[in-house]
Amino acid sequence: MASSAPAPLPGSTVTIPRALFVFSLLYGGLVVLAGVLGTKLASLGHWPVLGDLAVESGIFAFLLLVVMSSAVSELYGQATANRLVRFGFIPLIVSMVLLSLVIHVVPPASFWSDQPAFARLLGQGARMQFAGLCSYGISQTLNVYLFSRLAGGANRGSGSKLLIVRAWVASLISQVVDTIIFITISFYGTVGADGLPTPVRSIMEGQIISKVVLSTIMVPPFIWLFVRLGRKLDA
Repeated sequence: MASSAPAPLPGSTVTIPRALFVFSLLYGGLVVLAGVLGTKLASLGHWPVLGDLAVESGIFAFLLLVVMSSAVSELYGQATANRLVRFGFIPLIVSMVLLSLVIHVVPPASFWSDQPAFARLLGQGARMQFAGLCSYGISQTLNVYLFSRLAGGANRGSGSKLLIVRAWVASLISQVVDTIIFITISFYGTVGADGLPTPVRSIMEGQIISKVVLSTIMVPPFIWLFVRLGRKLDA
C-alpha cells in the first residue's frame, strides 16, 4: 500500500513520510532507553512448568524496536528498515560515550552523595557495551530480514498477508539470537562473586524463555497497532 508523503520543504528535494519521521524519532529514543531500563530485573511471575521468570526491563523497549523495524519494513520496504537499524547505532554509541564520561570523567558535586549508586546502575564495562552493540545490530538486522523474507519479498506492500504471524516468528528467532550473542560475549569465561564460573547456559536459557513469553504477548498487538498508525499518519 503506497503512502502519500507530505510536501517537501521550500528549496528541498527530499520528502520523508510522516510516519517514518515519527517512528525514527521514537526508535532513536528507545535505543537509548533500552540500555537504561536494562539495569532493572523484572519479574514475569510464576508460570506452570516454567517456574519463576525474570528478565531485564530493557526488553520492553527492545521489543518495541523490533516491532518498529518490522512496521517500517512493512510500510516502506526492507532497505528502509535496514537503514533505520544502522542509524540506530548513532544514539546508542553516543549515549554509551556520554554515560562513560559522566561516570568516569565529570566529577560529582561535593554535596551529591549518589555517585556510587549512579555508577553501579548505569555504568557498563567495555565488554558489555561491545556485546550490546553486536547483539543489537545482528538481531535487529535478522528481524528485518526474516520479516521481509516471510512476506516473499523485500518490497513494500508484499507483506499484507499474515502480518502478525510474520512479526511474531521474526521476533522470536531474532530475540533468541540476541540473547545468545549478548550473554556469550558478556559473561563467557567470567567468574562470579562466589568465585565460580558464571553459569552462562543457565542465564541464557532463562532469558530466552522469558523473551519468548514477552514476544508472544507484546509483538502481535503492537505490530498491528504500529502498521495501522503508520498508514493513518501517511494518509
